[in-house]
Order: sequence, then structure tokens, then C-alpha cells
Amino acid sequence: METMALAPGEWERSDLIVGPYTLTVAEYLPYDPESSRVARLIAKTIAASNYKVEVEHIGSTAVPGCWGKGVIDLLVLYREGDLESARDGLDRLGFQRQPGPEPFPEHRPMRVGGVEYFGRAYLVHAHAVAAGSDEARNLIKFRDILRSNAGLRRAYEAEKRSILARGITTSTEYSKTKGDFIRCVLAAAEF
Repeated sequence: METMALAPGEWERSDLIVGPYTLTVAEYLPYDPESSRVARLIAKTIAASNYKVEVEHIGSTAVPGCWGKGVIDLLVLYREGDLESARDGLDRLGFQRQPGPEPFPEHRPMRVGGVEYFGRAYLVHAHAVAAGSDEARNLIKFRDILRSNAGLRRAYEAEKRSILARGITTSTEYSKTKGDFIRCVLAAAEF
């Protein structure tokens, strides 16, 4: 598993304040290298507040060079029986329940929030998922495949541009529509 430790000389602040989340339409934004640093800091804050979880940075912001919607996705991995602790820990930090239509169910929650880092606002999706589950393994596997395969990363970026070109801009529909591409990549990786 990838460690979320800070790099030598990196700003050591681990007490980022999680503020309100602003519901936005899906966009196609260039990769922001600061996203990884912000993800590490948020992960450190989450882990420091709840020793029962581990945190992985997933999604496009976790893949160097990958364009996407610019939202930092974190995978908050909890052990069997610790879902409530993971959910409550995120809530105590200021994360909020997912707004809008079709939020993730509470047995597989996604919490959202916003953080400010050196004057810039970042949106965060914190997905609470059971450690060792198929979903957790697949989210990490997809990230790692994109990191190691530039051609596939470009194909994923083209898929996202195509989705937006069809007028699909609500975050929920955008994510669902990307699902077929992701499932195909993971199925091909099984061979």
C-alpha cells in the first residue's frame, strides 16, 4: 500500500481545517501537482484523528499528469466492524454527508469537504470502504494502472472529455458514466 507520509522538507502541518463543500459541475482540469501534497496532509489529519483507519490517495489527482475534475479523492480504509468509527471520525473533522441526488448509502459512505491550502480551495471526497474489499482493491489497482500506463491514462482522459462533450456534467452521472471504462480496464488487467 502507498504511504501517505510527507516528503522530506515538506510543510509538516497536519491540522488542515475541513470546511464546507461546494457542489460543482464536473469539469476537465489540468493536473495540479499540489493536489498530492494536499492529499497527504488531509490523509495525515484523518489518520491522526482515528488510528483505526488507513488512507490512500486515489482518483485522477493521484495520477501524475492526469487531467480530471480536480477533486481530491481519498480512500479511507477501515477494518471489519469499524465502519461507524470511520464515518464518525470523518464527521468530527468537519466532513459532510454527500449533497445532491443519489448520495452514497451510509453502509458505503462518501463524505465531502473543502480545504484551503496556501490560499487555494480544494474539494475532497473521502470514501469510507472496508480494507481488503474488492472495491478497495479495484480503486487502488485502477490508480496504479493509470500511473504505470501513459497510453491508458490518455484514453481515460479522452473518455472524460467525451462524457463532458455529451453534456453530462453532474458529478454523480459523470462518475457513473466513467464506470464502464474503469470496469473494462480492470477486467483486462485480470489477464
